[in-house]
Amino acid sequence: MKNFLIISHVLHGKQLDGTFFSYAPYVREMNIWLKNAEIVTVIAPCVNLVKSPIHLEYDHPFLNVNSVSALNFQNYYQLIYSMFKLPTIIWKILKEMRTADHIHLRCPGNIGLLGAILQIFFPFTTKTAKYAGNWDSKSHQPLSYKIQRWLLSNTFLTKNMTVLVYGNWPNQTKNIKSFFTATYSDIDRSAVSKKTLNHTLNFIFVGTIVEGKRPMYALKFIDALQKKNYDVKLDIYGEGAQRELLEEFITRNNLSQFVTLHGNQSKEKIQLAYKNSHFLLLPSRSEGWPKAVAEAMFWGCVPLVTTVSCLPHMLDDGKRGILLSMNLREDINAIVSILNDQDQYDKMSKNAATWSQTYTVEKFEREIQSLLSY
Repeated sequence: MKNFLIISHVLHGKQLDGTFFSYAPYVREMNIWLKNAEIVTVIAPCVNLVKSPIHLEYDHPFLNVNSVSALNFQNYYQLIYSMFKLPTIIWKILKEMRTADHIHLRCPGNIGLLGAILQIFFPFTTKTAKYAGNWDSKSHQPLSYKIQRWLLSNTFLTKNMTVLVYGNWPNQTKNIKSFFTATYSDIDRSAVSKKTLNHTLNFIFVGTIVEGKRPMYALKFIDALQKKNYDVKLDIYGEGAQRELLEEFITRNNLSQFVTLHGNQSKEKIQLAYKNSHFLLLPSRSEGWPKAVAEAMFWGCVPLVTTVSCLPHMLDDGKRGILLSMNLREDINAIVSILNDQDQYDKMSKNAATWSQTYTVEKFEREIQSLLSY
């Protein structure tokens, strides 16, 4: 394949040597896609990003980022600014679509929405769309997300496209394909080391520290266990707007010896944390395919997560982890029943690892190649 076009809302940065970088999990996945392309063009916002451990460079010799303005419509100023920039963005997308051999949309997002609309005018170009959000039609989502779902699944308007979604959902159009993502390789697969429950119980939270990920619930959960005299420890990896709020809660409730905020860390440090932790605690409001959950399970770290998106499927309805009710008393009772049963924990840990270790980078690469060869 010669010309591969990516249309994305993900923020990009440029280094002094001319290489581009962005959010590491996204780039790590895209680098696999780009192995099949000679020339790559990315249409996305390119801003003055400071590279950090959560960023990664693209790995392709002929890649160009065609920068567009980020679109936001949350207030009057952003609405006016975005409407002013809209014609230029549309022109750039149409221009690149005309010469692309394959169009790849990253959804949901405002730039992805534009791509989903404009791809209608290119019915003969092969296309893929990665819908990284919750595909559940019954979930509460912004209107723009619902429009994208409708457009992508409308086979009259959307031609020659495979739409990759997380989870298995009934009554889907023929272009919707259940998919996954992967972090670790075949060589990483191994038998899970037994983690005993008669010492300090290590919990881990991995994700952006924002209201939607509900890190405060994770703190309250650990606080409740500590008050029941369980020897617990919580390591929080990530940054976000609620960091100060968490710091205040930790100080007010004397949790500093039980909770550590590590900030953003490298993939290697997170991997080591998964290996050394008994449980992943991630009470999110919404997810697509939560990489942190699949990664933790790969190392036998048992997840405690909400019943959103494809998470019940990932956990086999509770056989590979605990599905949170978001009622603190009920959730504490659920975890206590596990903490008092080593055999049940071991079985859950093994089931989690066995399932997750089937989704490796090599399998992901084979699936991508089959998508691009049709």
